[in-house]
Parts: sequence; structure tokens; C-alpha cells
Amino acid sequence: QVQLVESGGGLAQAGASLRLSCIASGPTANNYPTAWFRQTPEKEREFVAAVSWVGDSTSYADSVKGRFTISKDYDNNTLFLEMNSLKPDDTAVYYCAAFSSGNYDDYRVPLVVASRYKYWGRGTLVNVSS
Repeated sequence: QVQLVESGGGLAQAGASLRLSCIASGPTANNYPTAWFRQTPEKEREFVAAVSWVGDSTSYADSVKGRFTISKDYDNNTLFLEMNSLKPDDTAVYYCAAFSSGNYDDYRVPLVVASRYKYWGRGTLVNVSS
């Protein structure tokens, strides 16, 4: 069973930066984390950013484009989310996710749909004050 553990969340003021990390353990071969989602009590889980498993193609939600950057370090089984110019609307629990697929094409593009992901971390809370 792949396990994902997020860290780096916390309290930040608007305009500040935070860097989230997601470390994978267990049978991670072909199951590295590739995406970040977030959720608040008022909203369903929403896509934030994803990176392709092969290469470095990325995709971002419009609300974070230009402010957030997703990156990966698979030598250390780690996924990152650099968050700059934080806004109160970014307040949420952030989850990283990993998928498993028998289709090689799925590894070449960033997957942006939550239902494509099989493994999820427990989340890290980001709280941005105005």
C-alpha cells in the first residue's frame, strides 16, 4: 500500500509563501504522487496542480496559475507545491495524490481529475489570513 504524507502547511498572511511537500513510501514504483488537490468544508475537493509522471508537463487550476508551482523529486519520492502570493481564498486542506494505471499514456500527461487517483495523503492545512 502506497502511503503519502504531506507537510509544510500552516498559518500565513496574505502575500506570503509556503512550500508543501509530499513524501511517498511503500511500493512506489509507478505510483509516485503527481498532483495536489484542496478542500474546504464548503466546497468539494478541487484540483490545484498536477505534473506528468514522465517528463515535466504541468497543469494548474486557473485560480492558482502564475502563483503556484508544482515540482517533483522522484529520487527522493517527493512532490512539492511552491505557493506564492497566497490569498485568503487559498485557505484549505491540501492533499497530494498518486495514481496507478496500466495505460502508459496516463504517465505522459498531468492528470487533473480526482477520480483518476488511487492513493491520497491525509492532508495539510493551509490557513491564509488577510
